[in-house]
Amino acid sequence: MWMLEIPPFVPFFIGALLVLVTRGLLRSVIMVAIPVISAIHLWSVPEGLLVQFAFLDYQLTLYRVDKLSLMFGYVFHIAAFFGVVYALHVRDTTQQVAAMLYAGSGLGAVFAGDLLTLFVFWEFLAITSVFLIWARKTERSYRAGMRYLIIQVLSGVILLAGALFYGAENGSLEFGYIGLDGIAGWLIFLAFGIKCAFPIAHGWLTDAYPEATVTGTVFLSAFTTKVAVYALARAYPGTELLIYIGAVMTFFPIFFAVIENDLRRVLAYSLINQVGFMVVGIGIGTALAINGAVSHAFNDVIFKGLLFMSMGAVLHMTGRINGSSLGGLYKTMPKTTVLCIVGAASISAFPLFSGFVSKSMVMTAALENGYDWIWLVLLFASAGVFHHAGIKIPYFAFFAHDSGIRTSDPPANMLIAMSIAAVLCIAIGVYPAALYSLLPYDTGYNPYDATHVLAQTQLLFFAALAFVILNLRGLYPPELRSTNLDTDWIYRRMLPTAIQYLLSTVNKVDAALRQTFLVRLEMRLANLAQRHERLSGLLSRNYPLGSMVMWVVVILASYLLLSFLH
Repeated sequence: MWMLEIPPFVPFFIGALLVLVTRGLLRSVIMVAIPVISAIHLWSVPEGLLVQFAFLDYQLTLYRVDKLSLMFGYVFHIAAFFGVVYALHVRDTTQQVAAMLYAGSGLGAVFAGDLLTLFVFWEFLAITSVFLIWARKTERSYRAGMRYLIIQVLSGVILLAGALFYGAENGSLEFGYIGLDGIAGWLIFLAFGIKCAFPIAHGWLTDAYPEATVTGTVFLSAFTTKVAVYALARAYPGTELLIYIGAVMTFFPIFFAVIENDLRRVLAYSLINQVGFMVVGIGIGTALAINGAVSHAFNDVIFKGLLFMSMGAVLHMTGRINGSSLGGLYKTMPKTTVLCIVGAASISAFPLFSGFVSKSMVMTAALENGYDWIWLVLLFASAGVFHHAGIKIPYFAFFAHDSGIRTSDPPANMLIAMSIAAVLCIAIGVYPAALYSLLPYDTGYNPYDATHVLAQTQLLFFAALAFVILNLRGLYPPELRSTNLDTDWIYRRMLPTAIQYLLSTVNKVDAALRQTFLVRLEMRLANLAQRHERLSGLLSRNYPLGSMVMWVVVILASYLLLSFLH
């Protein structure tokens, strides 16, 4: 029985230690085996299991198992597995250890039953994941990683402050429903919002994810934001403010993604867009809406991971990731092309693909609860997703113009990882009952009724038609060789400029003060020199050399006398 009480983060942390001390084939076997063994163990754990211990005056819950935590626990194991397989060709110890610790931290967070335990894993997520960005070893990745780390640690500090207030107000640190009734609720909400990439606080994601390593981005896309989604679903279900925040999240990234040249950055914006659907579902708070949010988080880990893997394969094989520098790769990367299209169809919510069976739940819940305008925003956002992720990603990478690049499909391990994700995307879309059986609530929802299928098919058809017309007429935004800034302009441009201006002003004031001081000092020294000359002349006129010797003897005698008396 004690084996069941081992939290799932433990095998990953042990695995990280083993990875550190092993090499070659043995290390690869350990990395693949850890998520498999841990997943089998988790499957046998019963719902309702609690592992608790006393700390000061509080009861802390290191391990809590229920349907909500299990849902995220399962998908995190899936993500860790295909992420590890995808990275088997990498021989970077730092990346491999960081990836295992990062996955374990994500699992520790979603099974944490109290706010203090959550905070510990919340910070572990930040500290371990930043090495996946720095491992690229470029100036851009270093700077992006530093900005990422500062913001993530800040989120943890705010969470800790909120937890302390919550404990003082309630006499408990239990991680359950919190709400926005007091300062503790607002602080914790803000901490979750930062990690969830709420509008204005989202810049860290689009800044850092594209600068991570090819394999690191796959792990990053799976854990950080989904832990935050889980936390919101646990603590703030039915909070109406989340509906409007989520709607904005689905809406604004579309415009930046359409004009963005870096295709991994396009996917970063798309990630915010998809998280927005989840946040809307949590805000609505009904059983159907929560099911939609959680199942869409589950599916997003898989299809977004597939898209990041396919773009990572392109970057790995060509050394390029800008849409303006790619095109025509379907000729020499046919397998990657097909797998990317599967991911694009899934994120676009094509019928018979995974995105369709989860996104439609959130949209149906919005209509059923009278949020008609929100439903229209989600409908527009769905069309936008199809434009920038469903069409733009595969079109500009593999088709469009012929870039002249002649390469091949990536190594076998990368293709296997992408194939696993692609099979899951199709399997969940064809047989959603398997996914629905894991959800927190049994709502009897059927995604494949005539209304849902026809509405989504029409939406996709007209969105595709709009893309074709705009592209043929030359009206579609061109792929510019640039880096687009949105709210990250605040800390990437405004703050550095303001600090530079402040330092420049301080330097000028300092220089002026120094100059004034030196001028006054010179004047003072000049006066002292003149007085010294007058005194020297007086002494030299009135006292001969013998007198000066006498005075020296008197002074020395006085000094000796005083020393003796002391």
